[in-house]
Order: sequence, then C-alpha cells, then structure tokens
Amino acid sequence: MIDEASAMTTAPLRVNVVTIFPEFFAAPLAISIPARAAAAGAVHYRVVDLRDFTHDRHRTVDDYPYGGGPGMVMKPAPFFEAVEHLGAQAPIVLLSPRGRRFTQHDAHRFAAGTELTLLCGHYKDVDQRVADHLATEELSLGDFVLSGGEPAALAIIDAVVRLLPGAMSDHDSAATDSFYRGAGVSAPSWTRPEEYRGHRVPDVLLSGHHARIAQWRDAEGRRRSDASTDGLPRTGEAT
Repeated sequence: MIDEASAMTTAPLRVNVVTIFPEFFAAPLAISIPARAAAAGAVHYRVVDLRDFTHDRHRTVDDYPYGGGPGMVMKPAPFFEAVEHLGAQAPIVLLSPRGRRFTQHDAHRFAAGTELTLLCGHYKDVDQRVADHLATEELSLGDFVLSGGEPAALAIIDAVVRLLPGAMSDHDSAATDSFYRGAGVSAPSWTRPEEYRGHRVPDVLLSGHHARIAQWRDAEGRRRSDASTDGLPRTGEAT
C-alpha cells in the first residue's frame, strides 16, 4: 500500500476527463472535497468534450459495429486525438465493464502520481483499439452497467482527490476509513443522543476506556469485513 505522505507532490495532480458530457462534471467538481482540493492547489481538472475532436458537421463520435449486432460503438479517432491534445501521460484509464475492479489501493496510487486521465465511454461499447493501444489500463466499479463512464469517473476522482493534501480538514478521518492501508470495512459509528426511540449506543463507546474502544472497533470491523464476503459483492461493475 502506498503511504499517504508519498501522495504529497509539489505540483498539483492533473486530472483529465474525456467525455461527451463535460457538463456532467461541472457541479460535482465545484463543491465539497473536489473543490476544496482544487482551491488548495492540490489538483487541477481538465474536462474535454470528445466531440471537439471529430471532423464532420454532425460531430459524430459513434458508428455501427463491424460484424453487425445492436447498439453503437464509439469511434477510436476522437479518443486518440483528445489524449494527444492533452499531452496526457500514463495512467490513462478507460472506464469499462471489462476492467479490473477499482480499489482503494488504486486511489492511493493515483493520488501519489502527477497525472490521471479518465476516458468515459457511452453507447454500447468503445472501439477495442482504445483499450488496446491508447489506455494503459481498464477499470470498473464492479458488476453492474451504467449508462456511461461519467459516474464511474466521478467516483474515482472523488476517491483520489480526498487523499490529497488540503482536500480534507481532518486527515485522521480518512485514515480510519474502510479499506485504508489494506484494511477491511471500518466499524460503524454513533453520535448523540445516547438513546433514540429505544435504541442505545453500545455501552463500550460510552465507557471512556480508549484501549477497550479501539479493540471493540477493530473486532467489529473484522467481523463486518468477513460478513461482507458471504453475500453479494460490495461494489459493482460500470462502463
């Protein structure tokens, strides 16, 4: 696991997003932690419209699949030209149902770098030449399909930039998150009041005995991590 301190670089992390819906990112990147990280100089966002790299009056980014079949396939040329325009370096990530599942380790890895480029697919599929000869990796959120790569890209951006210096006012909060440093899920939390509608906060949390509380939280986290592997996966796949 990459140590958090290694994510602190002198230059801001450049996050590039290639999409046919640049407006999708305008509001989310302007609020909360993504905006705070940008204001702190820890990240710089570049969202480009894939249609700006087409060469016909209809700004066409898709075409019928070779071999027939339903749906439309996104053309390779606009993706290649958009990445070349950005001068982007690895990692260049295609959000794809075929991709390996994105993890907290990936978030730390990206936060420790200098640049991250996310390619958002749409329609039925993206021409395989983008995956084979442009993207350096394919990532997915898990075993489900979204209407496009935009929500998945936004989830990855949020997971990455919250690790950057200046993004969170309380870094210790991130250090106790689920999956931090290879851990499983974190223990559940309670706050005031001590009793609500007959439901009480566990007595150990009210004891003031910090060692006992830490031991209880560790045991609860491990128990719930083990339980989560018995049912459906916690996350799902997305385009």
